[in-house]
Amino acid sequence: MSRAFSFLGLLLVVAIGFYIYTRQAQSASGGTASPQAAIDVVGVKADLLAIADAEIRHYTLQGKYVSMEELRASGDLNMLRDHRGPYNYSAEISNSGFRIVATYSGTPDARMPQTISIDQSKQFTQ
Repeated sequence: MSRAFSFLGLLLVVAIGFYIYTRQAQSASGGTASPQAAIDVVGVKADLLAIADAEIRHYTLQGKYVSMEELRASGDLNMLRDHRGPYNYSAEISNSGFRIVATYSGTPDARMPQTISIDQSKQFTQ
């Protein structure tokens, strides 16, 4: 009898663990539509972070924020493209900061973030 309760207890723990794991997997992907969409979002965030690092590096050396084209020309940014998957990148530059924005341009999907951005504090917003 105690073996039966032990086995049921083990099944309960495994079920709870599986539930928690699946919930965390959903939140890690940002609630995107598919595995490919989750990969796109993670890749976009990595690209935005690389662009932000290049802006900060350029600002440290030159004392000003510049466009992505100028970052490429100066050698601070090695990324040749302005997009990843269905996202296109743009930069909003001012004297006191910057904001790099990835805008979704794919097929309409409410589960995909329409914009993802990063600023000079390296904080993402969606």
